[in-house]
Amino acid sequence: MAGRIFYEPDPAPVVSIAGAGFVADLSGALYWEDERLLVVSDLHLEKGSSYAMRGVLLPPYDTVATLGRLGAVIARFDPRCVIALGDSFHDRHAHGRLSPANRDILTALQARRDWIWIAGNHDPELPSDLGGSVAAEVTVGAIAFRHEPTGARGEIAGHLHPKARVSRRGRSVERRCFAGDGERVVMPAFGAYTGGLNIRDAAFARLFGSAAFIAHVLGDHRLHAIAASRCC
Repeated sequence: MAGRIFYEPDPAPVVSIAGAGFVADLSGALYWEDERLLVVSDLHLEKGSSYAMRGVLLPPYDTVATLGRLGAVIARFDPRCVIALGDSFHDRHAHGRLSPANRDILTALQARRDWIWIAGNHDPELPSDLGGSVAAEVTVGAIAFRHEPTGARGEIAGHLHPKARVSRRGRSVERRCFAGDGERVVMPAFGAYTGGLNIRDAAFARLFGSAAFIAHVLGDHRLHAIAASRCC
């Protein structure tokens, strides 16, 4: 259930990953200032149209909403490079369903900067006409960017759509979060229609070795650092 989080806020919204400092933005993006590099994960563009093809009718505005949020965070940081960590499109043919207007928005976002599409399990084969370049994974210094997390040191990955649930005084709040332990991080899904996996799921325990990691929870106005062991 959506609501306010009543924990003390993280005084500095910076996530450390293998010695590198990344600004954790409330949008769900990471920004590496030293490299002027912005990272987003799991946009799942055209998820609404994918569901419509199966007879599940959702408001067809997820792509424009996601691109709007992405445009806002790009304007805020003005990165030299953007890395999209896979599942940028909800299925293998979703890029073909982009409207001309949304394709123009995407082209404008890519202007004057490098853009790297990481292939994901939803979009393993991305066409060359999207702009930018396509890679299975990318390494910059000690940091590896990939879609599916392996638990390696220095890894930034997506795929799992982490969410944290916290309870206090009889109220339960669930929010997207970054899951990290200082050596690696799993990013929240950025897309408007994306769901999430609770960080107490066994998938996260396998990555981090235990519940001894931090959920950097996206609150109403700032991030909140909460030990995963305190989540439910």
